[in-house]
Amino acid sequence: MSMDDTENPTDAKPKKGKSLLLKLSIALTLLGAGGGGAFALIRTGVIGEAGAHKKVDNHPRLIRKGEEDPYAPKSAEGGKEGEVALDVAGDGGSVYRTVYYSFSDDFTSNLRNSDALIQASIAASTRRDGRVLMWMKQHELAIRSGMLEVLADTPEEDAYTLAGKERLQKRLTAAINKVLTDSEGFGGVDAVYFKSFLVQ
Repeated sequence: MSMDDTENPTDAKPKKGKSLLLKLSIALTLLGAGGGGAFALIRTGVIGEAGAHKKVDNHPRLIRKGEEDPYAPKSAEGGKEGEVALDVAGDGGSVYRTVYYSFSDDFTSNLRNSDALIQASIAASTRRDGRVLMWMKQHELAIRSGMLEVLADTPEEDAYTLAGKERLQKRLTAAINKVLTDSEGFGGVDAVYFKSFLVQ
């Protein structure tokens, strides 16, 4: 027997084993990469159910003039005589429409470190959709409480100057938005207006 005859049978087995091991290793690597890629696609929401769980921005959105508000409060049927049926916006000014919420009762409070009383009738405005108005109505008790705290912390001199009243309006706006943010996750009130304002 020659040396070539004895080496051939023993060399064939290890070559087959190494080749099989190499193929198995490549297959496992490709499988791992494919699985990792699929996991990444599912995790980012490109495929699978993870995309269904993406967070949707559900904050009240700005409403343009002439645009229909899907959350607009329902108006009573059969308007009063002389009432305009359509909401017609002007061509100038802001591109967004403004709606107002009037608080049903006046606000009466002492002023800070003073015997003077303030009595005010107040309204608030928003350019956002009707959810802000709904939330204001729903949380009016908490909003009124926050606004009364602001009024009670107002120095008397602020009640007599234009700059003081403007500061008070900003503080009242912030008080409303704080209650709405704490309750609903979003404020949306742009400004507060005095319909009447009396210090005595």
